[in-house]
Formats: sequence, C-alpha cells, structure tokens
Amino acid sequence: MNANVVISDCGDSALTVKAVGLGPEESWRLVHALADVLDAIQLHGVQDVVPTYDTLLVEFDCARTDHDTVRGILWHEAARFASAAPRTRAPRRFVVPVVYGGDHGPDLPRVAAQLGLTESEVIDLHTGSDLTVRCLGAPAGAPMTDGPPFPAPVPRLASPRVRVEPGSVAVAGRQAVICPMPSPGGWPLLGRTPVGILDLHGDPLTAYLPGDTFRFVPITPDEWDDHAGTPLAACHG
Repeated sequence: MNANVVISDCGDSALTVKAVGLGPEESWRLVHALADVLDAIQLHGVQDVVPTYDTLLVEFDCARTDHDTVRGILWHEAARFASAAPRTRAPRRFVVPVVYGGDHGPDLPRVAAQLGLTESEVIDLHTGSDLTVRCLGAPAGAPMTDGPPFPAPVPRLASPRVRVEPGSVAVAGRQAVICPMPSPGGWPLLGRTPVGILDLHGDPLTAYLPGDTFRFVPITPDEWDDHAGTPLAACHG
C-alpha cells in the first residue's frame, strides 16, 4: 500500500482518494497519475474519474462493481507510484489574448487597490509567467490554474454576479480561471479573452488538460475582432 493516499467510500457508488503527507506539487501529480491510469485501463463499471488538486473522485456503477474492487485497483496502482508519481505526458502551452479592464475587466481597479498595486502592475503579474492548469472545474471544464504571483490572495466578491460572460478571466485566492460559458460567478474579473474556450460540438469539449499551461497576453479593445471566434489552440514550436 501507499502511505501517501487515503481511500474513503463516498456514498454507495464512489470513492475518494486523497494524497497525504506530500507537498502540493507531489500531491497533484499523484492524483492525476492515478486518474490517467484509470482512464487508460477502462476499469469495468467505472463511470467517471475527477482529479483535483490533491483528491481524486472515482464514480462507478454499483450494479456492475463495488467499493472493494475499485479500492483494490486504486491501492495497487498507488503502490506503484510510491511518493514519485510520473508526469504521463508532455504539457502543451496555450497563449491567451486578453483585453484587461473596462467593461471586460470591471474588477481590475478593485483588485489593484486590494493588493496595493497599480492596474498596470496587476496586468504585468498576470501576464508575466506561464500558469499551470491544475484541474477542470465548473462550469463545463473551466480551466483552474495557478494564480499569478500577487503579493496577497485576492478576496472573492461580496455579492456574486448572476451572469459572467464566456471568456472572462478571473482570479480569487491564489487561483485563476477562464469562464468557458455564461454562468454565475463570484470571482473578480480582470479581463476577457475573445478566443473560444469551449467547443460544445467537440470531443473533448476543451483543447486543454490538467498539466498544460496558459500564458495570458494583453491586447487592446481594437484588437478584439482579430481574435474573436478563434478556437483556443496549443502553440507549436
């Protein structure tokens, strides 16, 4: 068994696997490596595998398998990784153009004031490094990334918005995200990208996966139409 995981029942048709005793990066790699293995072996009865930062949810059809069977496979695979889970694929890099501030990023002034920075400094930090996609969240595979190196966590809004436009680029705490489709949201909005994040007719719905990286690049409002409707695509070379 791997002493770095705790496996628990979650209702009558799911298990959770939590990484323990490891740093954030090692925990993330372990649960995502286990998710990749389960996706690859197509275990009988398993319906969905959802990895996050340090926890994996495994949902199954309780008429086709059971907790003990799935748990046994998870223990077996976790034991193979010990404390050093590999990265199973090379990350891809996505460049994301963003119009910051104004109607597209109404919370930029608020975030700058909270951090004791100018708006330009907030943008510089948000665009200054590649940010790793750690997991896919709600709604519809929203890319949850590492946050930029701000000097302090960013508070959520006291009153969430009823509607956030697709492509909105937001931050909260030590995280960042792009909203892929219209939805409510309480994260402060720094800007918005004109490129398409979600392909409702594609399989998969998103071009990115956990482990890929985003690099945000500022553009002017006049450049919006140059990118509008273009699907997000990985860079080559």
